[in-house]
Amino acid sequence: MSFAFLAEQSFNALQLGLMLFLMAVGVTLAFGTMRLINLAHGSFFMLAAYFYAYFMSQTKSAVAAWLGALVGLAALAIVIERLIIRPLYLRDHLEQVLATFGLILVFNDLVMMIWGRDPVYVPLPDVLSGHVMLGEIAYPTYRLIITAVAIVIGLAIWYLIARTRTGGLIRASADNRVVVQALGANVDYLGAGVFALVALLAGIAGIMTAPLIAVTSGMGDSVLIQSLVVVIIGGLGSVIGALVGALLVAFVEVFGRTYLPFALGNTAGFALANMSIYLLMAITLVWRPFGIFGKPR
Repeated sequence: MSFAFLAEQSFNALQLGLMLFLMAVGVTLAFGTMRLINLAHGSFFMLAAYFYAYFMSQTKSAVAAWLGALVGLAALAIVIERLIIRPLYLRDHLEQVLATFGLILVFNDLVMMIWGRDPVYVPLPDVLSGHVMLGEIAYPTYRLIITAVAIVIGLAIWYLIARTRTGGLIRASADNRVVVQALGANVDYLGAGVFALVALLAGIAGIMTAPLIAVTSGMGDSVLIQSLVVVIIGGLGSVIGALVGALLVAFVEVFGRTYLPFALGNTAGFALANMSIYLLMAITLVWRPFGIFGKPR
């Protein structure tokens, strides 16, 4: 294994980690603000990819497709929050899990009804289809753009939560929604805004991933599972924990699948690589039952 190959895999792991962070921070914000366990989060990832593919085929413009996909997803998220999610805020977590799991089934079948069962492939814009030389590595330009966009969004989320009045209301509502409402804030609008933001974060991850993989029904399910692993490792409700957990999971995932088959043989290596992130989760929970940055609730 050359140094160039090691560096390339490190860039791949960083990109995957930042994409998982966009997903996981949505999960942790939904729980931290609304005490909502949202299993439909992966469906927003999938729907945004389908919306992007549709608008891309109609407009042939990546910018128009981005705007169309995000506006459509935000509108859908607001409707879902108003009709389905809002009545669940003060309900038992089991009811939230069942309701949002039902949404997964509905959306997976809905996209098959609309777009069919065959995979949808989204072309890369020509301007982003080249490579950038990083020393001896010819690294895809698009993957670098994904990394940069994810970093900017991550910093924007941190600034929103930690440095703005809206972020203060979000943090306060996580502790006591009644007090925040008594102070004059509209917690219903706040919840709708956070839910739309959460959906948009998943949507951005889905849009940026769409040109790299086939867009299919259920594509968000595996990403949701990885995101839940990230949140458990990092600590539920912690944005920093979501970032650290995402990077840990991504590096274990990428390097496990890269090196374990060589070290242990294909059968044992691939089997261990598939379970590596879950072993990491189990070890973390033994060491820190509430996650690395989590707090007892």
